[in-house]
Amino acid sequence: MRLPILPHRHWWDFFQPCLDAAGVIASLATVKWIARGWVDDTTLAMGLIAVIVFLLTGHLTGLYRKSHAGSANMEMSSIVGAWSMTVLVLALLAFATRYGQEFARSVMLCWIILAPTMIGLGRMCLRIIQQGLLQRGIGTRRIAVAGLNELGIQMADNVEHDPSLGFQMVGFFDDRNELRSEEAPSPAKYSLEGDLTEMIQKAREGEIDTIFITLPMRAEDRIRYLLEQLSDSTASVYIVPDFFVFELLHSRWTSMGGIPAVSVFENPLFGVDGVVKRLTDVAIATAALIVAAIPMLAIAIAVKVTSPGPVFFRQRRYGLDGREILVWKFRSMRTCDNGAVVKQATKGDPRVTRLGNVLRRTSLDELPQLFNVIVGTMSLVGPRPHALAHNEQYRCRIRGYMLRHKVKPGITGLAQVNGCRGETDTIDKMERRIDWDHRYIRNWSLWLDLKILFKTLRVAWSQPEAY
Repeated sequence: MRLPILPHRHWWDFFQPCLDAAGVIASLATVKWIARGWVDDTTLAMGLIAVIVFLLTGHLTGLYRKSHAGSANMEMSSIVGAWSMTVLVLALLAFATRYGQEFARSVMLCWIILAPTMIGLGRMCLRIIQQGLLQRGIGTRRIAVAGLNELGIQMADNVEHDPSLGFQMVGFFDDRNELRSEEAPSPAKYSLEGDLTEMIQKAREGEIDTIFITLPMRAEDRIRYLLEQLSDSTASVYIVPDFFVFELLHSRWTSMGGIPAVSVFENPLFGVDGVVKRLTDVAIATAALIVAAIPMLAIAIAVKVTSPGPVFFRQRRYGLDGREILVWKFRSMRTCDNGAVVKQATKGDPRVTRLGNVLRRTSLDELPQLFNVIVGTMSLVGPRPHALAHNEQYRCRIRGYMLRHKVKPGITGLAQVNGCRGETDTIDKMERRIDWDHRYIRNWSLWLDLKILFKTLRVAWSQPEAY
């Protein structure tokens, strides 16, 4: 018998997109009313197209995929990002079909400003209503954690920091003595309410609605006993595997012929997300090459004239899934190290040419990597590729180093816009860079890519550590 695993959804998970759609339509109707116009079929069609595009871009940018509880700024930023992409799509449609001639520019401008405002206000009202209901006990569930350990404490912290979950903590239950729970950093905060037998009794008496079992997977007999006893209650029971205490890389549930499985390390860019990222890469890279064609030609001539050697430097590096690729750059050194030993560039490095020093500080030497993006060996945004020699050096010293290759390398990345550029002369610097790369993979969204690109334009010219 095959039993699918279904995600738990709250009523507001369905109501939220409907409310956002209402905000888009209501804002358009409002500006038309202010302009003394009527909501005719043309206006309604424009509003419906905007709703469809906004909901699609909202899913792609992570507006509906991630929880923004407790972070109004992050939520509003995602709304503006999704709406900006919607406006761009509408502008392209209007240009291609001349559909926009039916609307006055003042109306469209007011709509562009009012729509995200009304969407944000609608979400704020929904959150206030949601919190009010939860405070009155409507929709709340009393939960207990079976297992006072690191994972159980993490569960309790998540419940405490996200009231929108609607959980009311009853307490921890464990057969072990409280003094033996070394993982509990604060006995006063994480105290035991009783042993597992008492928890079972409370569940049978209806004092507990949901139970999270956080016992280690090796405690199979204890888990089986709990499940058998709790089957005589109406409590909902969840098993939280203890491998969640490890660093997961974009984990997701999947089904293998009806058997559920959870990924520990995975590429986030499957299906539609991968297609959207690829299309975005090609579109932006093509536009950038058109704009930068003349400057790149001037740089190529300058490189050839100012120092002997080739214009371009192609270095072997690891790409997606650790496959070897050739990364293009304007040559900025007198040597082209590409062997088993590659020395990192240092401050005042004598190998760097005078022109190369300018190119490296302004990141203009990376422009030829737009060709890498076009052919598909690189992305605009992703972990920066390292020389093969450096990969082999650090993969043995930093846990999870090779996981950065679960996505395509990028011309820029989350690490680079957060100050991790230049020489990594200590293991701590490289570990910090890898940590940012892992964060990028775990939290990827199209909106994150766009934010990194915009931030790159600002920081590329002002980071003295790049040399």
